[in-house]
Amino acid sequence: MNTTFIAMGVATFIAVNLLLGLGALSLLTGAFHFLFVKPKFQFLKSEHGKDGFAFGFSWDQTINEVRFNQIKLHLFNPFGEPTQLEITRDFDASGEDFAIDLNLGSPLHNFINAKGFESATIEIEMTSSKGGITHLLSMKGKQFLLKYNSTTESVEVFNQKHKSEKVKPVYKTAADRSFISGPLPKTGKALKLATNPEFANQFAGGAVDAGASSAVPTFALSKVWIEPGCIVCDACAAIFPEVFEVTDTTCIIKPNAPLNDGLKVQEAAEACPVEVIKYTKL
Repeated sequence: MNTTFIAMGVATFIAVNLLLGLGALSLLTGAFHFLFVKPKFQFLKSEHGKDGFAFGFSWDQTINEVRFNQIKLHLFNPFGEPTQLEITRDFDASGEDFAIDLNLGSPLHNFINAKGFESATIEIEMTSSKGGITHLLSMKGKQFLLKYNSTTESVEVFNQKHKSEKVKPVYKTAADRSFISGPLPKTGKALKLATNPEFANQFAGGAVDAGASSAVPTFALSKVWIEPGCIVCDACAAIFPEVFEVTDTTCIIKPNAPLNDGLKVQEAAEACPVEVIKYTKL
């Protein structure tokens, strides 16, 4: 019995310490994120003079993949006049570090010139309307005025400093592209094409005019057939489509195919890379 209580006590002690350790780790992680990874808001010099409010905003896009499109300035002034003010402006959404120069006009004058402004609390709220994410920065009015009036960096300089270099994709093409037919699978034989130097001598007379080719007498055939082993390369059908028909799996001789032009059948047989076209002369 005592052994059971001791074991339960040790297990409870370990569980409590584990929970405390995880809690401390969570707090430390949160503190690290708050100190080193939190978004940064920077006051910038406006080109609109006292009507303008320029700022830069940067954050870790790997943690928050959002597009910010709105800023709000809140004035909490319980001991001044007015006691509360708010300025809201939308702008073009951005999913990466950006700077913008807004012309706020008279609302900004009323905001900064509020009685008791230096002692008031100012909140700057950056919002992603679509993502539902908000980052809040709080400071006293005195600090706000100091940063607003002393900044010298422009929007252009900020955007240049935070410009992301996008790597353009590189598409590589084969360095050994050629119009010469390479060896066919399994057989190792190549198509008999005029562009292949291996068969150049067989096409040496190909440049003669059409009238010259008719001088070579053709001959009739009694039979044409295809032996097993066709690789459906379409070479024969390209040469003599009236006789040869290539299917998905083999080549066949068309019914009632004309057998009076043995020269074209011979040409198709010589072009066949697997030499399965056979014929018999009449």
